[in-house]
Amino acid sequence: MRLLLPLGLAALLIAAGCSKDKDVEPPAVLVDFPAKLPVKKLWNEGVGGGKKQIVLRLGLGPAVDNGVVFAASHKGEVLAASLDTGRHIWVKNLKMPISAGPAAGAGLVVAGTSKGVVVALDGATGRELWRSRLNSELLSAPAISEKVVVIRSVDGRLHGLDAHNGKELWSVEQQVPRLSLRGTAIPIIAKEVAISGFDNGKVMAVSLNTGDTVWDTALASPHGRTELDRLVDIDSAVRAVGDNVFATGFQGRTAMLALDSGQIWWAHDMSSYRGLAVDDDNLYVTQSDGIVVALRQRDGSELWRNQKLKLRRLSTPVLTSTAVVVADFQGYLHWLDKTTGELVARERIAKERVTSSPVAVGDTIVVLTDGGKLAAFRSTPAAPVATTAVPATPPTP
Repeated sequence: MRLLLPLGLAALLIAAGCSKDKDVEPPAVLVDFPAKLPVKKLWNEGVGGGKKQIVLRLGLGPAVDNGVVFAASHKGEVLAASLDTGRHIWVKNLKMPISAGPAAGAGLVVAGTSKGVVVALDGATGRELWRSRLNSELLSAPAISEKVVVIRSVDGRLHGLDAHNGKELWSVEQQVPRLSLRGTAIPIIAKEVAISGFDNGKVMAVSLNTGDTVWDTALASPHGRTELDRLVDIDSAVRAVGDNVFATGFQGRTAMLALDSGQIWWAHDMSSYRGLAVDDDNLYVTQSDGIVVALRQRDGSELWRNQKLKLRRLSTPVLTSTAVVVADFQGYLHWLDKTTGELVARERIAKERVTSSPVAVGDTIVVLTDGGKLAAFRSTPAAPVATTAVPATPPTP
């Protein structure tokens, strides 16, 4: 029988050393700091309505495509709203317990349910286009291309569905440990391959068209005496930049892999169940202990680390033009300067935990709390100071 361990409980047990004789370190207390980045709330909205349901961790989070925000509730409501104003474009009630997504792209909005049903809607109108049934619970958003929708299921399978009708084109599988964290990685699509992490600590790339395995790399190997010690889940999305893939795992490593072969170029021991973000030069990791670390892409060398949000159960980091943004268990959004890691802004969405990753579009951040509060914030970085060349003083005759 497979056992699922909630992420927060796993992190808490490990932080405590799994010993009753040790005090559990409390989350960092938020302290005031000089706000250097102006941030404005654009709008806020509720998704789902009614009394909040307490459900075990779901893979619900916002998605943005072509200036439209999409979000879903566990009760089955899918909402489309303007990124700039929050104005409703359409609302669709699927009357099913949504547990994954939505994802948006190629004109589609795709969500999954706890019963293994995948539903595709027209992004412009909300009209249902197709449904497909898989044999396992879905807990993460799919990846969407023009031809294929790729989605992970909790039984260790990665599925490729025809984007036009939902027919299953292929399915590949990785072994699932007896004990794992509750959650599955969001797959990505890069250069005609689908790439995903798995609960056994492996990252696998498969052909988007055929499902054939392109490569299969162990990011970490289980070790230790107990099942808890041996957890090495990769429950966050990998990132692809150019010819490289960046991945991080729980009680494992953060690494750079070759996109074409899966060869590991560099790796550092690091535990993260939330994941990482990348820009052109660096990557930023939310560790399991709430420490945010910036690394240089080319060699993995550390640039900075911020410990002021330790144990605040942070979300996956996302990036604006100048900041790294994370959300926490008390409903706060934190902006960290990309260059130094110092806190430069903070806003509160609601007194509710944020489990899902926020979404960044330029300097706008969209975030969904676990209780269904959806909001958008926009930062306004200072304009770079223009320097005017001073002509050289001509020599005195």
